Amino acid sequence: MAAFERFVSASQVSYERRFEQIIGNSPALEAVLEQVERVATTDSTVLIQGETGTGKELIAHAIHNISPRCGRPFVRLNCAAIPLDLLESELFGHEKGAFTGAIAQKIGRFELADKGTLFLDEVGDIPPALQPKLLRVLQEQEFERLGSTRTHQVDVRLVAATNRDLAEMVDRGQFRSDLYYRLNVFPVLLPPLRLRREDIPALVMHFVELFGRRMDRQIQDIPAETMFALSSYPWPGNIRELQNLIERAVILSNDGVLPNPLPTAPTQSVIVSKAPTTLRESERALILQTLDGVRWVIGGPKGAAAKLGVKRTTLIHKMRKLGIFRPSFENGNGMPAAQAKPVSLPHSE
Repeated sequence: MAAFERFVSASQVSYERRFEQIIGNSPALEAVLEQVERVATTDSTVLIQGETGTGKELIAHAIHNISPRCGRPFVRLNCAAIPLDLLESELFGHEKGAFTGAIAQKIGRFELADKGTLFLDEVGDIPPALQPKLLRVLQEQEFERLGSTRTHQVDVRLVAATNRDLAEMVDRGQFRSDLYYRLNVFPVLLPPLRLRREDIPALVMHFVELFGRRMDRQIQDIPAETMFALSSYPWPGNIRELQNLIERAVILSNDGVLPNPLPTAPTQSVIVSKAPTTLRESERALILQTLDGVRWVIGGPKGAAAKLGVKRTTLIHKMRKLGIFRPSFENGNGMPAAQAKPVSLPHSE
């Protein structure tokens, strides 16, 4: 079973999104990806907001990957992970002897990202004393290294991310309003996993394959009760929590069966006899659901292959392997005829 990773070959750039590793096709996620497609071709600053673990760095990568700067540097910095007294040096660099311990020249992240994209994660943690310098480089595209009077010009596209409410921080005087407005040119709000539950089965299968391959464990069955529990859980830690729990479940698996890694299972009675119980059945159900949603259009930017993030030929191969056939459209209203017999897939779409 292959994971549904969003990717595109060089010949498909004009037709399909290049959203590598972004799993899912829920309406909430699709709305975000539509915004990403609109802003990526510009040089505008993007502010990605969302709860911890929602995949902000993946969205930043996607913006870079489908922008004209693709192929140029993508440089990242987690502002919350750097001590405050070293953050300025990390951003702008320093000269030898600029401060105690500066035994050599250091190139900062803005210089490293020249002609490319700089991703500043947890931008809300930048201290007030440093915010004017960040504002200047965003507005003027110039700065000086610590210990130097030489001005450096750069061409950097900034993508920032935070899980904090910057507008509220502005009201409390903890964040400069002019910097906030400069960062908030194009805001992108990522939905929490609890608002895109349709994507949970695909994410589960992706992580099962990922960790199964890493640990050399063959996971063949996902019990319907386990998938229901995972789909019903509120996921306060979002995708990162899901990833960690699936890793735990793969470690605890026996005889190729994925156990329920949640601390407590749902107590309500649920009829699950018709739910998919194997990875093959789960994958088949996901493909059928997607095909129904696009009225069985396989190719093109709005087709099922693009929605699932695979090549058209790959999807056709999967459909044949899983015994999925296109229904005949004989009832005149554009929907599959209820009693229509399946017909063979063509060799090309």
